[in-house]
Amino acid sequence: MTSERCKRMGVSGVIDETERGGADPAEPSVPAPDRIEGGVPGERLVLFTDAVTAISITLLILPLVDLVPEAASAHEHASEVITGHLDQIWSFLLSFAVIANIWREHHRTFSSVTKLTRSLMVWNMGWLLSVVVLPLPTEMLGAFGRDRFVGAFYYSTLLASMVCRFAMLRILKTTPALLEEDGQADRRRTEDLYTESYLNVLALVIAFAIALAVPVLQYYSLLLLAALPRLARLRRRRTAR
Repeated sequence: MTSERCKRMGVSGVIDETERGGADPAEPSVPAPDRIEGGVPGERLVLFTDAVTAISITLLILPLVDLVPEAASAHEHASEVITGHLDQIWSFLLSFAVIANIWREHHRTFSSVTKLTRSLMVWNMGWLLSVVVLPLPTEMLGAFGRDRFVGAFYYSTLLASMVCRFAMLRILKTTPALLEEDGQADRRRTEDLYTESYLNVLALVIAFAIALAVPVLQYYSLLLLAALPRLARLRRRRTAR
């Protein structure tokens, strides 16, 4: 009687476990894929990113604004606010152009994204961190000039931004479900952006090496960021013909 009851309990236990979706211990565990976050649409992430980027690019001008009361208290001429702080103004314009460019590239990346994964959001936060940090090396650049540490800090921040974008494009390239449905053209465009992003990272690494080796060319080497991707675009256009 007891053994019969045990058998029934054992059978019902197996059935119960199967109905609940319990895993067979003999089967190997499979790591869960990166889950699509249905509650956070791509547009909302872009709006949040735009807001943070706008704050960061606005912070660049604040050190220049602080120069006005300093010049007034020192009884300097009004024109000396400009002529006496050309390094700070140059660093402001440089970083303004850099943030504006990487913001534009971010919009190109997310123009057709409708769904998100956790890893995509994490990399986007890393990208935002680099944008938020950029005003610090910008201010140091205006204060210390062509110092090697400042140059390395500035380039490292830019490199972190571009690596994060490259990682996001890799996720979008390997997970087409995150893009608009039936968007074959969007998928091809994402692949092109992925190639451009790879070239941007490569160009920045080369520019970084040049900046460390030849301090006179420290920030002029950033022009390489415009050269390599543009060559890639010209090559694609010729191939399309």
